[in-house]
Amino acid sequence: MARTLTVSSQRPGACPTIRDALEIASDGAIVSIEAGVYTEAVQLTGKTVSLVAAGEPGSVTIDASSAGGSAVACSGGAVTLRGLVLKTSDYPAVSARGGQLTMDKCEASARYAAGVSVTDGTTLNATDVKIVGGQHGFVIEDAEGLLDKCEVRDVSDDGIIVRLGASPTIRNSTVAGCGYRGCYVYQSGRPSIERCDISGTGDAGISVAQGSAPSIIDSWIHDTHGVGILFARGSGGLVEGTRVEDTAAPGIQVDEGADPTIREPEEGSRKPRVGSQAVEGAIQQDTEQVEKLLAELDSMIGLAGVKAEVRALIDEIQVNEWRRSAGLTVGTASHHLIFTGAPGTGKTTVARIYGQLLKALSVLPKGQFREVSRRDLVGQYIGHTSEKTTSVFEEARGGVLFIDEAYTLSRSAGASADFGQEAIDTLVKLMEDHRDEVAVIVAGYTAEMVDFLNANSGLASRFAKTLEFENYSPDELVLIVNRIARNDDYLLEAGLNDALLEWFGQIERDPNFGNAREARKLLEGMRKAQSGRLRAMGRMPSRDDLRTLVLADLLVATG
Repeated sequence: MARTLTVSSQRPGACPTIRDALEIASDGAIVSIEAGVYTEAVQLTGKTVSLVAAGEPGSVTIDASSAGGSAVACSGGAVTLRGLVLKTSDYPAVSARGGQLTMDKCEASARYAAGVSVTDGTTLNATDVKIVGGQHGFVIEDAEGLLDKCEVRDVSDDGIIVRLGASPTIRNSTVAGCGYRGCYVYQSGRPSIERCDISGTGDAGISVAQGSAPSIIDSWIHDTHGVGILFARGSGGLVEGTRVEDTAAPGIQVDEGADPTIREPEEGSRKPRVGSQAVEGAIQQDTEQVEKLLAELDSMIGLAGVKAEVRALIDEIQVNEWRRSAGLTVGTASHHLIFTGAPGTGKTTVARIYGQLLKALSVLPKGQFREVSRRDLVGQYIGHTSEKTTSVFEEARGGVLFIDEAYTLSRSAGASADFGQEAIDTLVKLMEDHRDEVAVIVAGYTAEMVDFLNANSGLASRFAKTLEFENYSPDELVLIVNRIARNDDYLLEAGLNDALLEWFGQIERDPNFGNAREARKLLEGMRKAQSGRLRAMGRMPSRDDLRTLVLADLLVATG
């Protein structure tokens, strides 16, 4: 686990400066910086380290204006900056030579230099980075990486410079109010400029020279004092689906000796959303937490089909977000599910994990889990049921509403279930009105759930998928017994697993068979049998005696 070091000028025991923390930071350390202004120049050589604001983005400022250097200068290694404001005067606010530089939700400004400058093979990944004022925004030379949802505004010279064969992808970004060019590509630069909004420049929106060949895709260049796009002699590249409006004439200037491919937007074609605010509804996904939760799901015994179905649902959510980020249409998706199968097959556990996954994917804001049954939803008189059901639904908003034995709500459960029908009808309307605010999961026996779905004509269509939880095999039940025993600090003597396998192989599997519940019930019986056996020993049992369950305990527990 990565070591976390705290920087604070107020908290006792914390490092008073960032430099102090870095002196003792091991590779992979996280330096958590509490709110405040830190007047120092941070230099990193060959380090893998993260500098993150402990509070909200923008609560921490590293100001090197009087320190004679960049706010953060790194050489080699892998450096992550998150939530920081970075300021300096005559040097780039952030500079990197080689290695990897990741910036997320940062602001950078330098009075007489670039906000961010990377060179010498650096891989730059910048997301939601803002540069306002100064001489240049980003300077990227002999480097690669991704600028996503970034902004450069009101710089005195060029907004973004790409040179020396650099090949970054600049996507969903805004460049506005530059004193000279919005984006200057030269010395064999090969950037991909996708869905960007470039405007208000003192000269060309994009200028291409000296053997460079950018791809300018689905972007909007407008309201520039110079031409929209200029290709100088010896340059090339691709312009596709890009609107050039309200610029100096011609909108796209191709000098003699230049050879770009230009594909005008088709008449009547959809105008792609552009700029840093273009990705409407974009969400921040906690991919690390998603992987942890999927690993927890995978660690469950059995349920191969269920695990595959949940992974498919998560894959679809993630791909839809990638489509949204790419400016593509994303349809609405239901997150309501049906879980069918016998008791004790892990339905509740999977429902909890599913809710936490939806939270990690930012589909649901809270991910809390509310488990209810018929008695929580159905009232005792007309109108009471609708009130109870609505109240429970409101409590679950932002998370998962898990309705166990949902089939007991349907009229087929008996004449007394008429108020249950009212609960179903209320649920159908609430699920439609708040489809993006809650995930409703209904669970029960396979056959009975068919009757439940037939109780309202619109009910089945509200659910995205049915997941069938199969009974555990005898081998899986033995594994479950071993896992429960291990978690409770018990051991099974050699050969006991074979006896357990024989027992689970011959036990009757009627509709009320409890699966994992049977395994836990059996283990509890074995523990009681062990207690009686140890009490009868006539001596103090050893530590091994206290931990070990034996065949005699199983025989007593099974009668």
